[in-house]
Amino acid sequence: MDDTRTRLTKDGIRLYDPADFAGMHEAGRLAAEILDRVAPLVEPGQTTAAIDKAVEDMVNAAGATSATIGYKGYQHATCISVNHVVCHGIPGEKKLHDGDILNVDVTVIVDGWFGDTSRMYVAGKRTRKAERLIDVTHDALFRGIEAVRPGNTFGDIGHAIQSFVEAQRMSVVRDFCGHGLGRVFHAPPNVLHYGRPGTGPVLEEGMFFTIEPMVNLGRPETKVLADDWTAVTRDKSLSAQFEHSIGVTADGCEIFTLSPAGKFHPTWA
Repeated sequence: MDDTRTRLTKDGIRLYDPADFAGMHEAGRLAAEILDRVAPLVEPGQTTAAIDKAVEDMVNAAGATSATIGYKGYQHATCISVNHVVCHGIPGEKKLHDGDILNVDVTVIVDGWFGDTSRMYVAGKRTRKAERLIDVTHDALFRGIEAVRPGNTFGDIGHAIQSFVEAQRMSVVRDFCGHGLGRVFHAPPNVLHYGRPGTGPVLEEGMFFTIEPMVNLGRPETKVLADDWTAVTRDKSLSAQFEHSIGVTADGCEIFTLSPAGKFHPTWA
């Protein structure tokens, strides 16, 4: 895996070549296609372990590799975070109930490139408060993406997300953030989902990273459970998350993980 052609900014952020965008699009497309196929599996009575097994089978059938199986000892192809789980929920045999909301996070490796994305689903009939939380979180992600262009800063991204979320009387999780990626899973920069305009590293063409805000209906504080993976809201309020992988272009950005079927946001029945 050769990264010698790439350059680093003064902040240690890797700048990829224009030709590298194609590889990221391929990896991102597969991750998004898999999450499109997850949608009909999410229903009351289904287990998150069954969803995870289906995703693992899809990754293998595509000739790709799961980035999470074996990562720091993790043994699943997804993280599935239900209700008040903020992120890194471990799939298991507990069945989904009517009205449960869940985030499914998938990262695949295709020809050495990492495609990382997550989105929200609802098992059965959604509640009004869950629908509103999901809507705000989805829109917050795109507020952040709209701030991505050369010359802006990572603080501009965080501020766009934070100011929008807090205006809706919800909170942005501070304990987890987006990250650089490309031919590696995690790399600089840390992409905070809160911040002040004009602060942080300056965005440059060729940067690849995720934006993945986690939004809580209650307070922003989280805690990690004894399994050392599962992060939950301290006040047990509902939490939601959406994630895209993007690349900075000369005049804006490209989203690598767009849903081919247009299912990135849940379709309300």
